[in-house]
Amino acid sequence: MHIALFGATGGTGQQVLTQALEQGHRITALVRDPVKLTPHPDLRLVVGDVLDTAAVAECLTDTEAVVCVLGSHGAKTPIEARGTERILAAMHDQGVRRLVVVTSLGVGESRAQLAWVWRVIMDLTLKSILEAKAEQERLVKASGLDWVIVRPGGLTNGPRTGAYRYGTDPTLKAGRVSRADVADFVLRQLTGDSFLHQAPAVT
Repeated sequence: MHIALFGATGGTGQQVLTQALEQGHRITALVRDPVKLTPHPDLRLVVGDVLDTAAVAECLTDTEAVVCVLGSHGAKTPIEARGTERILAAMHDQGVRRLVVVTSLGVGESRAQLAWVWRVIMDLTLKSILEAKAEQERLVKASGLDWVIVRPGGLTNGPRTGAYRYGTDPTLKAGRVSRADVADFVLRQLTGDSFLHQAPAVT
């Protein structure tokens, strides 16, 4: 499969990229700094910003699916919603329908799946990012595309284990999960329909 990847230089994005290439997929990734990624024959880089409509459109050219792992990474204004808005527009223009987006447990109705102490911490430190992710999810759900929203718990840099929990059961509580395991779950959603038009937790 030829995948357009947004957020490839972030921690989870790099795991998605590595595992996708290992599985034989082709990747076109939109990046601001190409030196952050190791060259690969099945990897094409588009240099630009996710807020640049032309760069987003170029990244989507001839692709079959989109994985969006956008993160603000210290930006003054979160880009999750604004970037996703441009991705969705380009998908409609080019007829690309499959979309997998990574947000976070604690967004929307999944707030109840966090322990109270984490709700307080996130409200104090990540309020603007959570608001941007909530708007991002709203845009995706209204897109009319074939989407899956993946909501991971607390991310770690541990190895891929395959021993994670996932699903839409609201009693599934947030816990630690490796970025590698999240990437494993994300890539499975490109071809599986078990969670189509749903927002499963991964923890």
